[in-house]
Amino acid sequence: MGRHHDHRHNHGARRLGWTILLNVGITAAEVVGGVVSGSLALLSDAGHNFSDVIALVLAYFGAWGSNLPPTKRSTYGFKRLEVVTAFINALTLVAIALFITYEALNRYSHPVPIHAPVMLIVATIGLLGNLLSVWMLSHDRNRTINTRAAYLHMLYDAVSSVAVIIGGVIILFSGWYLLDLILSVVIAMMILWSGLDVLKEAGGIFMESVPRGIDIDEVSRSILAVPGVADVHHLHIWSISSDQTALSCHIALTESKTDDFPSVIRAIHAMLKDKHGIEHATIQPEGDLCPEQPLISPSTISDTEHHDAADH
Repeated sequence: MGRHHDHRHNHGARRLGWTILLNVGITAAEVVGGVVSGSLALLSDAGHNFSDVIALVLAYFGAWGSNLPPTKRSTYGFKRLEVVTAFINALTLVAIALFITYEALNRYSHPVPIHAPVMLIVATIGLLGNLLSVWMLSHDRNRTINTRAAYLHMLYDAVSSVAVIIGGVIILFSGWYLLDLILSVVIAMMILWSGLDVLKEAGGIFMESVPRGIDIDEVSRSILAVPGVADVHHLHIWSISSDQTALSCHIALTESKTDDFPSVIRAIHAMLKDKHGIEHATIQPEGDLCPEQPLISPSTISDTEHHDAADH
């Protein structure tokens, strides 16, 4: 089973690597084509494709970092390397979007002639590369949140390439150069939206906010529904990385379960994993008959120390 997982992981990493190289080439071609043709929309699509390269690198980097072993100083390993990189790169995307918008406004006042045939040829090459990337990533699109995000980025970029091609055809036959500026601003807004979304998610991880898609009240109710649990408090849910969630809490046991707290803890762990996708949980049972030390899962030895410090 482990060999099968490693085999699948290695194939996924290779596909990601080839997709990164392909999209670096597409970005470079669109930059050159945008400069030669004078099309700001093509340059904007290059910026959008650059955001895809960043998403792919993050997926690759996240997969690599998640396999690095923990150390005595980095007890969670190096899973947050991807978050640091995401935050920096998201700021870059925001800067690119603002620059494209500024350049579009500047070109509105000082129009630049566009060589539509070059624009069409390069945009078509970009579309073919995007479709090939979508196909390569489709095999692992649901493996992690990073690979799913990278797949969606490539799918959206294929759509923007189609828009640039349609714009190129219209400009070729009508000479309506303003359409190029309109398309560039639309693509810039897509880049800005992507950048701000990554900034929000990365900031939430840094601030140890409750991850997206998890309702802390619902998790609390789920824990209370486990037989033997009388109360739950000091409930904390946070992200270790973009695809790993951790939890810690104190529970009070019903009188009938004070002698059987290990089975209650096991039931809570199973419920959290199956219902909420939370595998890293530290649970402190309370009561006169419970041990002084918390019962924790083997994969979360450092969680108690982490949150005891946070509570103080």
